[in-house]
Amino acid sequence: MKRIAVLTSGGDAPGMNAAARAVVRKGIYEGLEVYGIDYGFLGLVNGDIHKLDLGSVGDLLHRGGTFLYSARYPEFATEEGQLKGIEQLKKFGIEGLVVIGGDGSYHGAEALTKRGFPTVGIPGTIDNDISGTDFTIGFDTALNTVLDALDKIRDTATSHERTFIIEVMGRDAGDIALWSGLAGGAEAIIVPEHNFKMEDVVDRLNKGLARGKKHSIIVVAEGVISGNEFATQLAEFGDYHARVTVLGHVQRGGSPTAFDRVLASRLGARAVDLLIENRGGLAVGIKNNKIVENDITEVLKEKHVIDKEMFDLATILSI
Repeated sequence: MKRIAVLTSGGDAPGMNAAARAVVRKGIYEGLEVYGIDYGFLGLVNGDIHKLDLGSVGDLLHRGGTFLYSARYPEFATEEGQLKGIEQLKKFGIEGLVVIGGDGSYHGAEALTKRGFPTVGIPGTIDNDISGTDFTIGFDTALNTVLDALDKIRDTATSHERTFIIEVMGRDAGDIALWSGLAGGAEAIIVPEHNFKMEDVVDRLNKGLARGKKHSIIVVAEGVISGNEFATQLAEFGDYHARVTVLGHVQRGGSPTAFDRVLASRLGARAVDLLIENRGGLAVGIKNNKIVENDITEVLKEKHVIDKEMFDLATILSI
């Protein structure tokens, strides 16, 4: 294999640039030509492909977002879209591809490999919802962004004796809510993986009030219920002086943490090794601080599972 390419797809995540940088520099170190594909699978089909050199990825480690840009392109799920993509790759003489992204991106990578084009997936998503890895690129940074906001909100919650409801990202996975809630001492954490009853939340708040507690923090994953709807339902049980903060896309931005930079660098380098070995259809990840690879089809079959012990611990410690 002499020529490979890299693209980023789906929602951006801090550390994507570090992963792409690692792919480029490790590839060049191994004697490969490395190409960048702008705008994900959309750019692949449109031929937005350009050669990258060492300078192309300079000063990227500390930058959030993705210098290759990203776009959603559902048409790549079709045979026509996939064949157009492979046609462009062959046109540029590219023999292997690294895809950095989440679940949807992995489906594209899987499809290319099944059509005979070696592709390796790198988990880049703040939701931490990809199987086969303990952590995804961007999760640690997003977590710390949320925690910083939560700490600041607790200051004002204390001053004004209010209940603050913090809505965080997490459509189908509650890792951001769980980890930030545990780290920030939230009184209640609402995640997609566990059903909640408003009566239980109210009971917890009332017990706190009974012992003199005058403020509370509730972290809600957006996939369960919006912060505003949660506040509306809570108001049916009494006036808890609730205020809602929706953190939104601020969670995706910012300079990646040291952890995300190192993780991204390790995963990017390993992806290149796999392509040099002509091994496609794999997804790299980290397990017990060791870089691993798994069959991408098997990764897609596994459903994300939240850490129940951690969830139970957060409930116990917020008593």
